Amino acid sequence: MAQVPSRRQFAAGYGACALASCLWGTGFYFGKIALTQMSVAHMVLYRFLFACVALLPLVWRHPARFGASEWRVLILASFLGVPVQFLVQFYGLSLTTVSHASMMVGTMPVLLAVAASLFAHERLDVMGWMALGASTLGVGLIALGGTPAISDGRGPSVAGDLLVVLSLVIALGWILLNKRLLEKHPPVVVTAYGLLSGAAMLAVVVLTTRGAPPVYSVSGRAWMALAASGVLCTACTTLLWNWGIQRVPASRAGVFLNLEPAVGSILGIQLLGDRLGPFAWIGGGLIVAAAATLTTRGHTEVAAILE
Repeated sequence: MAQVPSRRQFAAGYGACALASCLWGTGFYFGKIALTQMSVAHMVLYRFLFACVALLPLVWRHPARFGASEWRVLILASFLGVPVQFLVQFYGLSLTTVSHASMMVGTMPVLLAVAASLFAHERLDVMGWMALGASTLGVGLIALGGTPAISDGRGPSVAGDLLVVLSLVIALGWILLNKRLLEKHPPVVVTAYGLLSGAAMLAVVVLTTRGAPPVYSVSGRAWMALAASGVLCTACTTLLWNWGIQRVPASRAGVFLNLEPAVGSILGIQLLGDRLGPFAWIGGGLIVAAAATLTTRGHTEVAAILE
């Protein structure tokens, strides 16, 4: 029988996942600033380099104690979660609109719930599925609640949308593999060594295919955006998320992933000069209601899931 977290740990786990998703949602805003001065690959590389700088003190204080098989799991998770997922996702975002990309990201909680049910043997009842469905619908309403402006002459594209969805499928592997490691190791260790390993692989891919990133031509505003993207949207978010899903089922924590595209859509609407219509406000209400449903339905229900 798995150890059931206390009610306070249960609430804290959900809070960590919610905060992580909100911070993830600001990633596109910071990335958009940096992308005006560099390529997708170089922007992603800088993002993870800043994240590594923030995580180095944790590595110094928390040495890794993984077995040989666990190192293999960590390397595979890092490869999927960093170079593969981020390069595919940001390339997809460069081919489609903010609204369409946000709507695609909104499918992640359902994908995670299905994967957790199939591979992690987590149970999700009818009310849980309804909450996930309502939350995903809310993201769609927010994403389509305004008239998206087309920047740089680009409109939505099937290729861009499908690449974003593909990146979400790849991210499932990263989440579930990390969940396995978190059963035996602290979130700080899994996060720090996972991101450092992923950043090393990302650097090899980017430097061999795109060359060295720009340095002197990057403005101070872009450097600040890259630093925020790395420290807040990568290091802090991954640590919060891993800490949270160690305490709550991944299938239920997945509903908070819809906060990411919701925040991203709102920021995108503001950046692109779109209007936030009534459907977007309704969508926001659905997301809040879904999150409240899953977090207030009782501690005993989650205990049954974890047993």
